[in-house]
Order: sequence, then C-alpha cells, then structure tokens
Amino acid sequence: MTPLLEVRDAGKVFHTGGFLHKKHHVAVEHVSFAISADRPSITAIAGESGSGKTTLARLILGILRPSTGEIRYNGKPVGSMDRGEWRTFRREVQAIFQDPFEVYNPFYKVDHTLVLSVQKFGLAKSRREGRELIEQALRAVGLRPEETLGRYPHQLSGGQRQRVMVARALLLKPRIIVADEPVSMVDASLRATILESLLKLYTDLGISLVYITHDLTTAYQLSGNIITLYQGAVAEVGDVERVIKAPQHPYTQLLVASIPMPNPKLRRAKLEVAQDELIVGGVGCRFANRCPHVLAECRESAPPLYRTEPNRATACYLYKSAPAIHATEIATLLQ
Repeated sequence: MTPLLEVRDAGKVFHTGGFLHKKHHVAVEHVSFAISADRPSITAIAGESGSGKTTLARLILGILRPSTGEIRYNGKPVGSMDRGEWRTFRREVQAIFQDPFEVYNPFYKVDHTLVLSVQKFGLAKSRREGRELIEQALRAVGLRPEETLGRYPHQLSGGQRQRVMVARALLLKPRIIVADEPVSMVDASLRATILESLLKLYTDLGISLVYITHDLTTAYQLSGNIITLYQGAVAEVGDVERVIKAPQHPYTQLLVASIPMPNPKLRRAKLEVAQDELIVGGVGCRFANRCPHVLAECRESAPPLYRTEPNRATACYLYKSAPAIHATEIATLLQ
C-alpha cells in the first residue's frame, strides 16, 4: 500500500557567502521514513540543537524544498502538486511549532486564528456552526471556550496558547500533525497536559504524529518509533523502547546519559566524550571527534546503517558484522 507520507532519502543543503566564497552547509542528509495510510503512528525525531530536526520538519510541511530526495504525500511529490492537491495537503498535514507566542498576531484576539482556519477551508456553513466547531475543538484540548475566546495572546499563558494551536490543528481534522518542540517553551507543569492532548489525538482520532524533540524523556513517553539525528544524518532508528533503554550508537548513548535521574543521589554511568572540534561535512563519521569508541575507518568514510535487530538500525562501525541497509529501507524498520 502507498504510504500516506513518505520522506524518501531527503536532504537539504543551504548555500551561504558570495560568488567567490560560497559555502555549503548540509542541514539534512539521507533521511527516510514513512507513515502508513491505514495505521496511525507516533514517530519521534530526536537530537540536540543543530541536528537538523527543524529543517526536516519544514521539509515535511513543504515550507522548504529538499535539495536531494523527495517528500511524497499519497504517492505524489509535494513539490509537484497542483493547487487542489496542495490545498488538501495543507489541510491534512498540520503543524504545531515551538514558540506558542510568535505564531500569533498580537493585534488580533486568539479567536482570529481559529476563525480564519474555519473560513479558509470552508469548515462551516454559518458563523454559528463555525463557533460550535471552535468551542468543540477547544474543549477537546482541555480549554474552556468562555475563558479563552475574546482574549489577546498575551492574556493567555504559554500552555494555553500552545493548546489553542493544538485546537486549531484539530479543527481541520488532519491526518498528520508535525509537532516541532511543542513543550520546550512552556512550564514543566503544563507539559504533561499538552502531551496528553497530543496523545488523545492519536488514540481517539487516529491522527499520526511526527514529534520533533531534544527531550528523550517525552519522546519515550509519547512515541512508538524514534529516529536520532546527528548533524543532519540518522545515527540510530528503531523501536523507542529498545533505543532508549539499550542505545547502541555512541551519540544516542550520550543523549540517554544526559537524562536526569529521578533521584538526585543516583548517577548514570559517566560516558567519556572527547571535546575536539566537531566534524561538519567532509569525510568520515560526523561523530568521530566526540566518540569514545572511534576507529580508524570512522575517519575515512561515513558508516552506513547496519540492521542490528529486525526493527532497528545503527550508523556505526561497531556493528559492521550486521547487514548494511540503504536509508530508504528505514521505513521497513518502523512497522
């Protein structure tokens, strides 16, 4: 069956500088995964700042065009959709961004962004019907319409503003939501509420989620599959339970080791990491200068993905005894 959404060997290169001093920055390289049309899923894209997570999100949403590979929706490349197909894509693939304040126009009440969505996509035949849809969406994310509508963005808390954006996405009855760091800028006390709202969209409405985060704790709580990125490339991919509890790639091990323990008296095993300058571009493994297990071949060529388990792959020469797979085969791991 044709996947609902397919990221096929996608890459993005940004060019900076003048004609004589042109520089190339590889933000994303050889990333692939797919979302089934008949089986909703939650896939986490995890990594530290600068790993390419937000660039990948913008590629998925069609905000950026890939330099290599392609993004396909219902089997059609997003970049070659006609007007009708693009409109359908814009409605069925919704975004929730990191900053719950910047997405609002401070001169308009929060009602504006909700009403505009109803009008633009013809969701209601009358103003009253549109109002009922908006109130229903707000209640679905735990907000009281009488306490939310009629207010300006600055009159709501960060958590309330973010839940209004979840309600906006819900209004359009999307099939996929791309949530880019949706809880990183709200109070810890509100994170659970927002994550619960996202999880309900998946469990109750069958909406697939692409959850972009640097926080492996929330990735573990929310997702079924995880892809860890390092400098734009896939480091490890697979079932979130296995990847978080028994990470294989040294970079994933570093991320897991950075998760605070619930008891401050407990300490995780310390992972020694070199402090040399990072490799950006060029040959070899991107993580080589930070890796405590670096081999000579790591500096000579970038490792492929090795299928270490039926639903897991790691881009590390430590697992070269396992069969190598192409990036486009990642989708077969996340079933």
